[in-house]
Amino acid sequence: MHEFCPCCSKKIYQECCQLMHDGAFPENALALMRSRYSAYALSLPEYIMRTTHPDHGDRLLNKEEWKMKILDFSRTTQFHRLDIVNFQDGADEAFVTFIAHLSQEKQPMQLHEKSRFLKIGSQWLYRDAVFFD
Repeated sequence: MHEFCPCCSKKIYQECCQLMHDGAFPENALALMRSRYSAYALSLPEYIMRTTHPDHGDRLLNKEEWKMKILDFSRTTQFHRLDIVNFQDGADEAFVTFIAHLSQEKQPMQLHEKSRFLKIGSQWLYRDAVFFD
């Protein structure tokens, strides 16, 4: 049985984010952002780590500590919906503004973020973000 992708693309997971989770490079920063959301929803910390820019602050953590931090967030969070607000594409830098509808301990919450992505070679990587209240 095929399930819809957690990224809310309305595609089957196997034809959407699983391709990137299995090693394909996302075609743009929006695809990377969606695949990272799915990776959090599916508890895939290695993918999050692999697609994070080398200059991101989490890279300073011990790898096992970083992995456990991601897993803890993924396991204690329910991922309900992803709304893309804006996508600004660029040759080597791009921005995705989104609202992630989540819950923790049955308490609904929204993560409203403008993520910045940088391209190194042919690969887009998550660099940092600005968060909105």
